[in-house]
Amino acid sequence: MALRTIRVIGDPILEKKAKEVKEVTLRTKELIRDMLETMYDANGVGLAAPQVGILKRIVVIDVSPEQNDPHVFINPVIEESTGEQEGYEGCLSVPGKSGWVKRPQYVRAKAYDEDMKPFEIEGTDLFARAMCHEFDHLEGKLYVGLAEDGLVDNEELYKDEEDAKEN
Repeated sequence: MALRTIRVIGDPILEKKAKEVKEVTLRTKELIRDMLETMYDANGVGLAAPQVGILKRIVVIDVSPEQNDPHVFINPVIEESTGEQEGYEGCLSVPGKSGWVKRPQYVRAKAYDEDMKPFEIEGTDLFARAMCHEFDHLEGKLYVGLAEDGLVDNEELYKDEEDAKEN
């Protein structure tokens, strides 16, 4: 396993649509392991292959507090989404920034696992948000286009939260 370089906003690969995965090879499995290692090393909850410079429809997500429940999505498709949640969202490809984004509260998706076995999965709250966010990367979309009122510096955001706790 190896850490991959995370591409950042301004890199043209982040604006391109990823290609469907036809088969899982040893290189694909290595990419998935590298993506998980890279995501955990960067303290992220999700990572899409285009973020590490690979235009394939692969996403890894782990929203568990212990970071020990990884989900691998190959060729994911959202089948259903309902409800609404709002909150600050960040991205490993937009370091140091966050934006206020509306996402569905519930998402049902279908995809393939790393053995190309189809599965369906449901998610709410952060998991639903992460699926929408990461699947958008496969379409060449960053959350910054959805952020209401633009982006804020994380330092300011966390400072405001600490000030609110003290008062």
